[in-house]
Amino acid sequence: MIEVALQYPMFGPEIQCPHCRQTIPALTLTDAYLCPRHGAFEAEPKTGDLVHLQSGRHWHRWEDEWYRQHTHPDGIRFEIHEALDRLHTQGYRATRIIIAQRYRELISVYLERSTSWRGESESPMPKLYGLPVDFSPESQEEACWEVINFDLEKEPGVPIRYPYFRLFE
Repeated sequence: MIEVALQYPMFGPEIQCPHCRQTIPALTLTDAYLCPRHGAFEAEPKTGDLVHLQSGRHWHRWEDEWYRQHTHPDGIRFEIHEALDRLHTQGYRATRIIIAQRYRELISVYLERSTSWRGESESPMPKLYGLPVDFSPESQEEACWEVINFDLEKEPGVPIRYPYFRLFE
């Protein structure tokens, strides 16, 4: 007799689609999930990733939310830009961006560094979209930074972890 849990991929009989957050079913006896809008996703037991088969994009889960794992600077920059836009439409203003340490090298060429007319650096803090950028701590105390991509700090200093919104609530 086959145990029921072994019939489904590692994330169980259903998950939320990382794109549209719609509940999607697992395909039994496979490592795949199928979204009617976005196609097939495959669970990779070795890495704990969920991979979109058409695009090759990877997601990792933290506290029941999917976080895309970026391999190109434009992906993380676009995600940050969207989050800033959402925050603005909610009537808030971001005051700082905290990016996961694993993206430091990937995004560093895109960070703005202000210099004076003499060529001297005015501020050692780099900026992105005009906001100061910090990188997550390298300590193992906050394991979330191995999965999440960034936090936005908004007025009055409350961090918001992304993805922050839900489309279907």
